[in-house]
Amino acid sequence: MILKEINKIEVEAKNNSSNDALKIISLSNMEVYIYPKSINTYNELTFFIGRVNYEKVLFIVTNYTNSNLLKNYEGKILELENKDIVVKQCPQNHSNALQLQEYFTYTKPILLGLSNSFGFGDRIGLANHAHIRSLVGSDFRPILAQQSIRELTRTKRTPEQVMDVAIWAVFQEGYKGGFGSDADHLKTTEDIDLMINAGFTMFTFDPNEYVINEADSIDIPALETKAEKINWNSLDDTFPNMLKRYTGVEFDLKEGLIIKPSYEDILRATVKYGNAIGHLRTLYNYLKTEYSYLPYEVEISVDETESVTTPFEHFFIASELNRLGVKIVSLAPRFIGDFEKGIDYKGDLEIFKTEYLKHVKIAEYFGSYKISLHSGSDKFGVYKTIGSLKRGFTHVKTAGTSYLEALKVVAFAEPTEFRKILDFARIEYEKEKNSYHVSADLKNVFASDKYSDEQLLELFTQNDARQVLHVTFGTVLTIDDENGKYIFRDIIYNCLKKNEDVHYNYLINHFRNHLNPFK
Repeated sequence: MILKEINKIEVEAKNNSSNDALKIISLSNMEVYIYPKSINTYNELTFFIGRVNYEKVLFIVTNYTNSNLLKNYEGKILELENKDIVVKQCPQNHSNALQLQEYFTYTKPILLGLSNSFGFGDRIGLANHAHIRSLVGSDFRPILAQQSIRELTRTKRTPEQVMDVAIWAVFQEGYKGGFGSDADHLKTTEDIDLMINAGFTMFTFDPNEYVINEADSIDIPALETKAEKINWNSLDDTFPNMLKRYTGVEFDLKEGLIIKPSYEDILRATVKYGNAIGHLRTLYNYLKTEYSYLPYEVEISVDETESVTTPFEHFFIASELNRLGVKIVSLAPRFIGDFEKGIDYKGDLEIFKTEYLKHVKIAEYFGSYKISLHSGSDKFGVYKTIGSLKRGFTHVKTAGTSYLEALKVVAFAEPTEFRKILDFARIEYEKEKNSYHVSADLKNVFASDKYSDEQLLELFTQNDARQVLHVTFGTVLTIDDENGKYIFRDIIYNCLKKNEDVHYNYLINHFRNHLNPFK
C-alpha cells in the first residue's frame, strides 16, 4: 500500500513538471510530507525526501526485507503493521549523502566548462532548493556548493557541510541538469586540499595578497626597482625577456581593438601582477600534480584589488598564464565602476558596456573563457547590459543576497526576532565592514524601535540597511551566549523551516530578477 501511494505521487510529479506541492502520507503514526520530485528507485529500493515536524529526512522503502543495500544507510527501521514492507528513516548527514552519490550520479558536482553559470552561495544551507527552482527558463547552469575560506571561517561551517546541503537539495528537487561546486577565493595549497577532499570541482584562486596596487601610481624609477625584486624564478622568466615579448608588439584583437603597450604599461603591469601570476602558477601546478586523477577547473580572481584591471592588464595576465600552462575556465577582473556588496552597480553603464566588451574580446583572443562577476548580487543594470551584448561566456557569483532573503523571511514572519538581529547588526557593522567593499552609512539605518513591522520589510529595498545586514552575517550566525547556545542562528533556521514556502518564493522571485535580464 505504501509503495503504491509513493508510486502514484511519483507519476503525478512526472506528469506535472511544475508540481512542487508537498504530498502527505502516514508512516508509523507519523505525518510525512513528501517532496514529489525526490522519489527515485534504485534496484529494489525506493527513496524520497520527507518532512517530519519541519525536519527533512531520507526515507527508503522496500519489500525486500533482507536488502543488503538498505544496510549501507545510517538510520532506523520504522515499526509498521505490514511486515512485508521495510521503511528506513535516515538523517540527512554526510555519510548518507555520500551513499546517495554512489547510487544517483546526478548528485555529484560536475565540470561546467564554458556553459554560462550562476553561483548561488548558500551561507545558511536552506536555499539551494529554491535556487534550483529559480533556474526554470534560464540557460544558466547552477553552481550550488559555493563557499570561500573566509565564509567558512565566519559561519563555522565545513566544506563537507556545504557540499552535503547541495547534494540533498539536488536530490529533493530531482535536478538532473548537472551542477558545479566552487571552492572560492583559495590562497594556499592547504586551501586546495581542504576543498578538493570535500568533492569540490571548481577552484577560484585569489592572489590578491601578491598584487602590488601602488604600481598604478608610483614613478618609473621606483617601478624599475620593484621589477628587479619580482620572483622571476616562479615565472621562469627575466624582466628583459618580459619586455621583449610585449615592447613594440601590436596585438590585433579584431573589431577595432588593438593592444599596443608602452614601456610604462608593461612595467606597471609586471610590477602589479608579476608575483601574483607566479603564485597562481604555484597553486595551479600543485592542483595539477597532486590531484591529476580528479576533475577540476580553475577560475582566477583579481577583482578584490583596489584598482581597475585595464584591458592590457587583463591581456597581460591571460598571456602570462597561457605561457606558463595555466588553463582557466573563467577570470574575474576588477571592473570599472563599483561592485559593492548587496546593492546595484554604481557607475556609468555605457562605459561599463564598452569596457566589458573589451574583456570579452581578450578572452576570445586566448581561446575563450568566462568573464566572471564577483560581488554579483543585485547588479541588475549590469545583467541587462551584458545580456544586450549577446556575446561571450558569463559567470555570476552571489552569496550575501540569499542571506538577505532569509532575513527578510524572519522580518516577515517573526518581526520581534528580526528587530534583535537588526540592532545587533548595527553594533557590529563598523567592525565587520572592513573586509568588504561597502559604503553604507549607519546614520541611515535606525534602531529597530523606529520602524513599524511593515517598514522592517522596506529595509530590504534600502541600500544602507542591506549592506549593514549583509556584512554582519558571520557574527549573527555564530554569536552564542554564556552556555554556548546560539543567540540568533537557531531562531533564523527554525523560522525558515516553518516558513519554507515563503522562503522559497522570496528566493525564486529574487533570482529570476537576476537571471531574466540576461535573456
